[in-house]
Amino acid sequence: MQPLRSSIRRWIRGIALRDIARLLAVALPALAVASLLVWVLEERLGIPDASPVYLLAVVVTALISGTAGAQAAAVLGILLYDYLFTHPFATLIISDPGEWLSLVLLLFVGLVVGQLTALERSRTITAEAREREARELFLVSRALATRASTTAVLQEIAALLRRAGGMTALWIALGPDDGTERAVAEAGARTMPSLYWQLRRMPGDEPARWVRIHPGSTARGRGSAGQAAAGTEAFRVRIEAGGRFLGSIWATRERGHGQPDRSSTRLMSAAADQLGQALAQDELAATASAADLARQSDALKSALLQSVSHDLRTPLATIRAAAGTLQPESSLDDDGRRASASAIEREVERLDRLVANLLDLGRIEAGELRADLDVFELDDLTSRTIDRFAARMTGHDLRVAVASVPVLVDPVFLDEALTNLLDNALKFTPADSVIRVRAEPTAASPVRLVVDDSGAGVPRELLTKVFEKFFRAPGAAARGRPGTGIGLAVVRGLVEAMGGSVIARPSDLGGLAVELTLPLADLPDELAAHPTEHPTEHPAADAAAEVPAA
Repeated sequence: MQPLRSSIRRWIRGIALRDIARLLAVALPALAVASLLVWVLEERLGIPDASPVYLLAVVVTALISGTAGAQAAAVLGILLYDYLFTHPFATLIISDPGEWLSLVLLLFVGLVVGQLTALERSRTITAEAREREARELFLVSRALATRASTTAVLQEIAALLRRAGGMTALWIALGPDDGTERAVAEAGARTMPSLYWQLRRMPGDEPARWVRIHPGSTARGRGSAGQAAAGTEAFRVRIEAGGRFLGSIWATRERGHGQPDRSSTRLMSAAADQLGQALAQDELAATASAADLARQSDALKSALLQSVSHDLRTPLATIRAAAGTLQPESSLDDDGRRASASAIEREVERLDRLVANLLDLGRIEAGELRADLDVFELDDLTSRTIDRFAARMTGHDLRVAVASVPVLVDPVFLDEALTNLLDNALKFTPADSVIRVRAEPTAASPVRLVVDDSGAGVPRELLTKVFEKFFRAPGAAARGRPGTGIGLAVVRGLVEAMGGSVIARPSDLGGLAVELTLPLADLPDELAAHPTEHPTEHPAADAAAEVPAA
């Protein structure tokens, strides 16, 4: 009898208090209902043995309380039947050996049925837990797979892990070591007790285990986390990749709930592994990006040096040659000297424009370009630039048709943009080509100013790249004078600084058309004028003075 009592005590100690409470809450009502049914069947309906009814109580208890509940219900059911319905009544003594056999068989069947029912229930619970675990892990994986950056999705992952694990709080801390890690995402009010549990990964297929950690005086980098609330425990999963420590997943849980179950432990462990790989990938991507940026910077510097040196060499050679003709011993007459002086002036303007483009490009990339907007007539602004440029148009058919339209622009920016467009058209079109500047009359914003030509143009697939710095279409050097490749990039920056936009497209003349979109000025009614019905035609460029060769 004493060994039996010891076994019962050990069995009871192995059951958690909440399991005992749930067992009593289910088994006692089920056994009471079963006893009532047995009484009705045997006493009122005359059925000689209704003891199998207790199997219903065993099954119900097994479905809710598991194996331990099924075993307890089977034993209690037999004891109740013996006490209430077996002669002699109200005792546990059995006088008929046949009754013993029936009760033993009933106990055996009850235990087997309860065990099978509890096993099926356990399998169902396990399958549901695995499904929930897979679903939560999928959400973590999807958040990391679609991330713009890992730190941007840490808050979402923290909230997901907290909900899935039934934690009171969960936060993710990053840092190179325990003393410097800092929380970067948190769900719930984080608290840090003096002791915590840490997940220890085991070799092979052995499940990971929670081990108690005594951190001592180590700060552990928890930032401003408060003291642990009474009745809570903390759990930590280290985030590592390639043997390097990257951070931790921290969580707090009510002490009465015990350690996280195996499903929650696996989820936190898998999330830590995925976060480690994602953070390592971010570091590699940042390193590769920095290396690529350095490589592109070196390439741009080389391209800029090569382009600028080539573009400087030609005007300097022209200036040097023209300056030689101005020496006192030169045999040139006054007209020749004036022509040489004009050539020097043009090349100096060209050098000045090159330097201005470089400075403007630097200001554009630094975001320091600010437009001083005011209202101007578009034809007035464009005519000034074209008049200054006309002398260089010898041999080209320059056609100008710009309407008198009030625009809100920066006159200096528009002059520089138009100068770059005309210089680009002149540079990459052969003699006798048509260069056209036009803007149609309009009463609605925006105003479109188009500069196009009849040259070779740019392939359609490259039109989106013509505004990139240092870009030159294939064969451009063979068709025109080599350049720096920054003129159109400067045009885009200047026009966008004025609130406009610029696009490149094929021209109906056969070459390239660059279209500037400029804001129409909003004039008061008393100052508003109707757009000019006939755009002003610019005088033919053929009348421009011919520049003698140096």
